[in-house]
Amino acid sequence: MTTPVPPTGGGAYAPDAAATDRLVTHDRPDVGDTSLGDLIGNVTRDLSTLMRQELALAQAEVKQEVSKTAKGAGALAGAGVAGFFVLMFLSMALYAGLSNVMDAGWAALIVAVLWAVIAGALFVVGRQKMQQVHPKPERTVDTLSNVPDALKGNRGGSA
Repeated sequence: MTTPVPPTGGGAYAPDAAATDRLVTHDRPDVGDTSLGDLIGNVTRDLSTLMRQELALAQAEVKQEVSKTAKGAGALAGAGVAGFFVLMFLSMALYAGLSNVMDAGWAALIVAVLWAVIAGALFVVGRQKMQQVHPKPERTVDTLSNVPDALKGNRGGSA
């Protein structure tokens, strides 16, 4: 919208000749014919829509992070169950095999050390999966930080 500088003439406002040639431009819609109640209603509706959209974005982000967490926890639980059964059967087989070659106490110690190494590796993998989870909805926090600027009339967020 283009707003011309008021024309010269009698009265309190009398700009110089250069001022009458300048135009002020705005990127805002013409609200000259809109009532104050309608403007407040539009702002209220827009804020309500914005908050609903931000809430939906936050829910989507949290759902995505919960899904990652569930997959990591499922992998850890599966590794734990599988590890238990493997530990139980292979330990018995290895112990029985080693006890034919050496003293039973040394055979049991070797089997225990072997499974301690495997448990450590499973722990490292599970911890790495859990560290990939970001419980804070990053995009929502970022867009919500732009809301105060938008209410002031700035469109680009922080400068």
